[in-house]
Amino acid sequence: MHPEQLKPIVEAALLASTQPMTIAQLKAIFGEDEEIGTDELTQVLAALGADCEGRGVELVEVASGWRYQVRREVHGWVSRMWAEKPSRYSRALLETLALIAYRQPITRPEIEQIRGVVVSSNIIKTLEEREWIRVVGHRDVPGKPALFGTTRAFLDYFNLKSLDALPPLSEIRDLEELNPQMRFEGDAEPVAARAALPEDAAGEPAVEGEDTLNNENTPNTDDAVADAPAVESAAETTPDEGDAIEAANQLPAGDDVAAASPTADEAENPASDVEDDDAEKDTEESRA
Repeated sequence: MHPEQLKPIVEAALLASTQPMTIAQLKAIFGEDEEIGTDELTQVLAALGADCEGRGVELVEVASGWRYQVRREVHGWVSRMWAEKPSRYSRALLETLALIAYRQPITRPEIEQIRGVVVSSNIIKTLEEREWIRVVGHRDVPGKPALFGTTRAFLDYFNLKSLDALPPLSEIRDLEELNPQMRFEGDAEPVAARAALPEDAAGEPAVEGEDTLNNENTPNTDDAVADAPAVESAAETTPDEGDAIEAANQLPAGDDVAAASPTADEAENPASDVEDDDAEKDTEESRA
C-alpha cells in the first residue's frame, strides 16, 4: 500500500483510539494480504508528525505507543473547555515521586533519609492510586522494606518515552526545573497539562502529606500546630528540594540505607525526657 494511502488510515486510527497505539497495534488493523511492514508505518508516523508542525496538536511517542495530543503552548485556552480543574499536587509529593523516578528501586526509609523528614502514608497511597509507582520487590534487610519503582502509566502521564528521557539528575538543582514537564498534564484528557507545585498563602511549600490543594473544607489546625509532632509540618522543617536531589545523586545505587526518621514513639512523645525532668523538680520542691 502506498504511504499516501496509509497516512489517513493511521491518522484516523490514532484519533479514534483512547490510548496510545504501538506499531504492532497499528499493524493489526491491516489484513495479512496487505503486508504492511514496520518500516512503512514508521515512515508514515514520521510524516504525520511533520504534518503537525505549526498546528495546535502534535504526534508524540510515549512509553505505551503513539498518540495525538494538544500542544502545551495552546493548552491554556483548550483547558477552559472543562469546568473541572486539574489536580495540584504538593511539593512533598512531587519530590518523593522524583526521588523514586531517579533512584529506583528505592525504599521508603531511603527516601526519608534523603529528604530528612517522614514520608506521609498518604503520599505513597496517592502515588499508588494514580498508578505512577508500584512495589517491584523488597530490600534484603531486616524488616524487608518494599522497593518502589515507576510504571508505564507514569511515563505516559509525564510525556516520556522511557526513563532515559528524564533530564540528568546532576543537572537538576530545583524541582522548578521540572515544572515545564509537570504542570501541563490534565486528569481527564491525554494532553500535556501538568499541575504546578502548590504553595500556601505565604509562599511556603505545602505541608507534607497533602496530596492536593483543592480541599477547601480542611479544618483550621493553627491552635494544634505547636503540639503536633514534626513530620514536615512547617516550612522550616522542609529541606530544600535542591539539597534533597543532590543527596539523591550522591547516594550510591543499591546501597542499603537505614531509616533516618524518628520512631513512632519518638514522634508522639518528642519531649518525654524533658517532661520527666520537670516532674522530678516539682517533686523535690514540694518536699522542701
